[in-house]
Amino acid sequence: MDLAVYTHVPAEEMEAFLARYDAGTLVSAKGIAEGVENSNYLIDTSSHRFILTLYEKRVDVADLPFFLSLLDHLADKGLPVPRALRDRQGVQLQTVSGRPACLIEFLNGVSVTHPTPAQAHATGVALGRMHAALADFGGQRANALGPDGWVALAARCGDDLDAIAPGLKARVSEELAYLADNWPGELPHSVVHADLFPDNVLMLGDEVSGVIDFYFAAREVRAWDVAVTHAAWCFENDGTGFDQNRAAALIAGYDAAFGLSSAERAAFPALARGASLRFLLTRAWDWLNTPADALVTRKDPLAFLRRLDFYRDAVPGALGL
Repeated sequence: MDLAVYTHVPAEEMEAFLARYDAGTLVSAKGIAEGVENSNYLIDTSSHRFILTLYEKRVDVADLPFFLSLLDHLADKGLPVPRALRDRQGVQLQTVSGRPACLIEFLNGVSVTHPTPAQAHATGVALGRMHAALADFGGQRANALGPDGWVALAARCGDDLDAIAPGLKARVSEELAYLADNWPGELPHSVVHADLFPDNVLMLGDEVSGVIDFYFAAREVRAWDVAVTHAAWCFENDGTGFDQNRAAALIAGYDAAFGLSSAERAAFPALARGASLRFLLTRAWDWLNTPADALVTRKDPLAFLRRLDFYRDAVPGALGL
């Protein structure tokens, strides 16, 4: 699960927080040291297991009602997503250790490190079902990490990009110019997950048992969500070793549940380049700015430079489309 700890919660405060719910008494609380966004604890009580999420600085408190209503909408449609629980007064959004916080359903399953084609197919189906379920979701949130956001983030990283790899600043500038001219913004838009990596999909065997971490969800070109998932699932973690069988299975699963149009297929290389650039830039920013004492695993930006170069050179027929 894509989880981390930045804010430390004393046991006494956690016990007082849990007392607001019909959730049993605290047995254990363990900080989870993965990811870069929020502080997360695995909570075991006398009756249940939960995730306690404290929302850190990158998540805007004003966006939280959107995220919570999105999860409720998808859960009501039967999708395997974790709701934020309501306390005895019906309140979902709480405050813990000075941070906005939610107590979230725990879903069974494991995140796979080396997905099989069958698991990629199941993920494509889950993504297609999600897009179908979101067709009547009216929530609005702009994508701060869309094309305009990439320009701003590259400017904030500035010359420090070359401290990650020589020439990276120029390579990013070249890609921004390409996408400014070739971004297919005329394609259909929808609310999208925007971060459907293997660590945000829980599997039981070859079946998807949970889709988690919706905190980048926003309204964007819908097929970009498929491109993000393609970039996340179809390479080795270091950005090498593109797996065409995995890619074809992912797209086939999506097509079975929802489907890409011919226009979306034609635009897919540009969408995938945009997906790669987005994660290259956010990883670069986190690499340059993560506190040294944070209980967090930094992720390599160059893994997405390798993907970016692959998509730049690939022909659509090689992408499993």
